[in-house]
Amino acid sequence: MNETSAALFDTLKQGLANIDRNGLRRRRRIADTACAAHMTVDGREIIGFASNDYLGLAAHETLREALAEGARKYGAGSGGSHLLGGHSRAHAKLEDDLAAFSGGFVNQARALYFSTGYMANLATLTTLGALGTSGGRDTLMFCDALNHASLIDGARLSRADIRIYPHADAGALDAMLDASRNEGGAKIIVTDSVFSMDGDIAPLARLLEIAERYGAWLVVDDAHGFGVLGPQGRGALAEAALRSPHLVYVGTLGKAAGVSGAFVIAHETVIEWFVQRARPYIFTTASVPAVAHAVSASLRIIGGEEGDARRAHLATLIDSTRAILKRTQWLPVDSHTAVQPLIIGSNEKTLQLAAALDEHRMWVPAIRPPTVPVGTSRLRISLSAAHSHEDLAALDQALQTLSNRS
Repeated sequence: MNETSAALFDTLKQGLANIDRNGLRRRRRIADTACAAHMTVDGREIIGFASNDYLGLAAHETLREALAEGARKYGAGSGGSHLLGGHSRAHAKLEDDLAAFSGGFVNQARALYFSTGYMANLATLTTLGALGTSGGRDTLMFCDALNHASLIDGARLSRADIRIYPHADAGALDAMLDASRNEGGAKIIVTDSVFSMDGDIAPLARLLEIAERYGAWLVVDDAHGFGVLGPQGRGALAEAALRSPHLVYVGTLGKAAGVSGAFVIAHETVIEWFVQRARPYIFTTASVPAVAHAVSASLRIIGGEEGDARRAHLATLIDSTRAILKRTQWLPVDSHTAVQPLIIGSNEKTLQLAAALDEHRMWVPAIRPPTVPVGTSRLRISLSAAHSHEDLAALDQALQTLSNRS
């Protein structure tokens, strides 16, 4: 390696050293078994509180069989993009299933399936953002301060004029839109439904009222609500009983649905525009058809009696965990969802507590900046219907022991 090359690597090494110095190094762990409440990670048996498998479907035998059946029928890969040979009958059926399952918020609902939630959000915001008269530069995009990284990146790539409103503050958003009456072209409000690091829920009814009054789109990313919230798990919009052509709904399928991928549901005209103009959809290979086949099977579970039973059990786990966290010396966030954060404060103390829980054979991830604001590093306890109350009792005992020791 010559001096010029060495200098390039020195810059990277210095950057990594800074990450270490600030307690921000991220490390991957290796799961040796299927995603479940009890699993083997890095060769050790643990209770997992790290995944987003909210209904405990990731290892469900019906989905395993559906995935295998899909592979036998459609093969191992799609072979091309959706517009160039890769759009299978499994993809088409899944889109119809999704529109029927969660599209009740709009007439003439249509769904579009994506490989990942990140791609779905990039596609949604860049494509809607380009609706202005100057390629998006006159579009105004109003984004919640705690939106997910994929929404932040989609907003930035849209080339819209981005305005950030305080987290879940509908009054502040209303004032911002009122002040922008004579500005810009298209207006878009962007929010998560359930915020993934706090577990709180956006004031969706109020946001929709504002969107309709100012003629704006309301984009709702329901990644952590789909499958869990609403009647039959149909999502946050169904939970709030909202209905409007102004709504554009994004959901993911690798969390409560237990499989993989994501989707956008909106009026059929919006979705057709996405098919024609959404670059993250057009210029990528379609996902494995067998995965789409498995997701259709997952929807049947989510919307049926078993899904209801799993959501009911999850609700009892949420209530128990809220009580457990209040008994510690740390600061729980007031969350009524499966995301149960416990704010520790400093990066170092959060890492120490996560490591101590690991010694108790519990995987509870440490969440640090830039994912959360500086000084609010936390443990993120993710609950699944696959957990038992005995699992929570073990977590309670470990947290009480560590709380008393600190």
